[in-house]
Amino acid sequence: MSEFAIHSVPGSPYGRAVLMTLEEKGAAYRFIAAKPGALRTPEHLALHPFGRIPVLEHAGFRLYETQAILRYLDRILPQPALTPSEPQATARMDQLLNISDWYLFQGVSTVIGFQRVVGPRLMGLTPDESAIAACMPKAHAVFNALTELLGDQSFFVGDTLSLADLVLASQLEFFRATPEWEPLTAGAANLRQWLDRMIARPSMSATTWERLARLAQAA
Repeated sequence: MSEFAIHSVPGSPYGRAVLMTLEEKGAAYRFIAAKPGALRTPEHLALHPFGRIPVLEHAGFRLYETQAILRYLDRILPQPALTPSEPQATARMDQLLNISDWYLFQGVSTVIGFQRVVGPRLMGLTPDESAIAACMPKAHAVFNALTELLGDQSFFVGDTLSLADLVLASQLEFFRATPEWEPLTAGAANLRQWLDRMIARPSMSATTWERLARLAQAA
């Protein structure tokens, strides 16, 4: 099977989820780093008309939108399967993917992750404490929901890794380096332990911000 090319930026949780999926599948890929300031250039808009990442290219086929990419990869690389076979478990995975997109990322990661990690690291910005404080009620609601949905399972939809785990781990690792991690997970030992297990997986260590930055520099 021909190589997969992934256009993304180091540190993008969405790009990382795609790369983690390829790592879990044992598939070869090429990481093509897009400069964050160049996402609105004609060159990138030719790949993604909305100026976002990631973008997948495979055997002459181009695809954008992370959930579409993940499902495509899981269909054409069937082993190991990352979508449950049981309908209710699949529905739960789909629910979790949407929670990640609409509630965890929008208004929580985009605030805390940006203010604590992305802004200071890439732009030298000082965190806006009032913006962080304002988003904490929503952050608590999201973390509480994830804690309840995980329960005492090894992974979010049972005993087997799914796409939901890869997407959520790529988002939640950002929070471990922030002061907000402690209050958000104070009653969530299961969520902490799950993230520890995910971080120990080779697919996460192979796709860290630092490693992808080195790959980008070497390209």
